[in-house]
Amino acid sequence: MSDHDDDGYEMPDREEFQHDPLGHAEVRGGMTVGELVEQYGHAGIGAADVHEAADIYAEMLADDDCTVFMSLAGAMVPTGMRKVVSDLIRDGHVDALVTTGANLTHDAIEAVGGKHHHGSQNHGEKTEREHDETLRDEEVDRIYNVYLPQEHFALFESHLRSEVFPALEEEGTVSIADLCRELGRANSEVNEREGIEEDAGVAAAAYEADVPIYCPAVQDSVLGLQAWMYSQTSSFSLDALADMTPLTDLAYDADTAGCLLVGGGVPKNFTLQTMLVTPGAYDYGVQITMDPAATGGLSGATLDEARSWGKLEKDARNTTVLGDATIMLPLLVAAARERIE
Repeated sequence: MSDHDDDGYEMPDREEFQHDPLGHAEVRGGMTVGELVEQYGHAGIGAADVHEAADIYAEMLADDDCTVFMSLAGAMVPTGMRKVVSDLIRDGHVDALVTTGANLTHDAIEAVGGKHHHGSQNHGEKTEREHDETLRDEEVDRIYNVYLPQEHFALFESHLRSEVFPALEEEGTVSIADLCRELGRANSEVNEREGIEEDAGVAAAAYEADVPIYCPAVQDSVLGLQAWMYSQTSSFSLDALADMTPLTDLAYDADTAGCLLVGGGVPKNFTLQTMLVTPGAYDYGVQITMDPAATGGLSGATLDEARSWGKLEKDARNTTVLGDATIMLPLLVAAARERIE
């Protein structure tokens, strides 16, 4: 039914419209991250998404009955997000981590004494290709603007062969989660024994907190390559299906469930598809991605689309934040921590 304003103008029926006027964010010196994100709530477009994501994530973490699944794809560890994740684990904010073999590789490298380095943005008169050819000759690997000397991979291989694989070899065929757990134990022990300045990291934190790590595409990494090479001359092997039962059981037994999806790919889908074989679905969902939904690819698929598959409850609180995860993850974590702590 139409209504009239004070001047007698007949207002049209508006099914979608709500009288919730946009505000304008106020920014000042000395603001906390939480206060800044609260100001985002007055704005629109990406700022509004960040505000909603922080709100959902804080509610997820504050719910004592919520089992929190975190997926971590992309080069998050080598680009400096390692401690953000390990601190979440140590503080009890992650119940299961699904990640890539690459992140676990770089995590272990830092745990046992290797370091990643800022790359030079000034190539002089060289083209980018010529610059990378020089890095190849100098045995330095590049991840966008991060450098890693190749000798650190030799250090990693030695670590695996002396500290990780031998203990698993006695058991023969083990799950990938068992490999991740043993890697975390070794990282923790070597880090402490050798007095490594850098934190023991993600896998070590998970081992110490008894949080399982699942790495469904472990073969797609240096960790996987080294595991395969070791298996050629030993009884050691990995069972790719063995992790399905404990992960599904964790989802099945959850009173409520939430997911924080950082990036897309295999970790994202492995985390979401768990709900396809349980009676429930995720009650909370936050994802950070740079991929568009219009390509039909999984990495850009919205969580609303995941609802159509039964991966999220119909009434689940969820949102997608489009942006660089190295910027967005610390922002969301800091805002949520400020609210719940």
